[in-house]
Amino acid sequence: MRILLTGSTGWLGRYLAPMLRDAAHEVTGLDVAPGPDTQVVGTVADRALVERTMLSHGIEGVIHAAALHKPDIVRYPRQAFVDVNVTGTLNLLEEAVAAGVERFVFTSTTSLMITQAIRDETSDEAVWLDETSGPLSPRNIYGVTKRAAEETCRLVHAETGLPVIVLRTARFFPEDDDTHRDLSGENMKANEFLNRRLTVADCAAAHVAALERAPEVGFGTYIVSAPTPFARGDAAELKRDARAVIARYFPDAAELYAARGWSLPASIGRIYDAGLIERELGFRCATDFAAVTAALREGREHPFEHDASYTSPAQQNSFVACD
Repeated sequence: MRILLTGSTGWLGRYLAPMLRDAAHEVTGLDVAPGPDTQVVGTVADRALVERTMLSHGIEGVIHAAALHKPDIVRYPRQAFVDVNVTGTLNLLEEAVAAGVERFVFTSTTSLMITQAIRDETSDEAVWLDETSGPLSPRNIYGVTKRAAEETCRLVHAETGLPVIVLRTARFFPEDDDTHRDLSGENMKANEFLNRRLTVADCAAAHVAALERAPEVGFGTYIVSAPTPFARGDAAELKRDARAVIARYFPDAAELYAARGWSLPASIGRIYDAGLIERELGFRCATDFAAVTAALREGREHPFEHDASYTSPAQQNSFVACD
């Protein structure tokens, strides 16, 4: 199948492009920054460019991973987020319909599910988040525009029948968190596999699975995150004493962490439940917290990516970010 991959130079795109080729797809990459998997340099906000690319490459399926992201808030005005995340998505959807594209996968984010109250962890227990959670009140322009793009996907599917799958991905960025500095980047990433992280390879694999299943699904929204080891009944204790809960599931985790000089979370305020994508699409992330502790136990490298100095190609090239 001939696939248009937006955000092809970015962190996810560099994993997705070869994975799609391995699945026998022909990939055309579109990004604002040049790269080895990018054949078309430009922005999804350029409707004419999107149209030309769809038609000249005979596109049959779209994976739309290009976006302005949360760290870009300090670099770009709100209008830029609307132009790229909302208008760009609409451009791709409408030109996909016009070109007779068979399926469309949209990369969204679990960030849009986090209200300010959830972020401030005001609840007495860990908030259990799945596809039924709401009402949704995104707390910044990134979340607002991603939510608007999701609704645009839903509307275009309802009006045209274009099969669309929305993937709300948890964290998979390689760099350090831009708001939390209490722990080392590796320690924080390891902890997040308990409740809100996945590897970039698993994220790419979820997109390939969604692409394959889109026609039979029609329209679907799925959280994509490493499977949590916890049960809903653990929610109150996770907020109060997460280490006690972790010890029940992973008896040697504290010892393994201590040997590394790491700290387990004392409290966990939210859990992303990725059960729906496993039940409906048969997809499950390969890397979870058990894999993290196994690597520590066996003295192997971490099964996740960490690069404190990572800078997106778009930033390096002084473009409006599209990865």
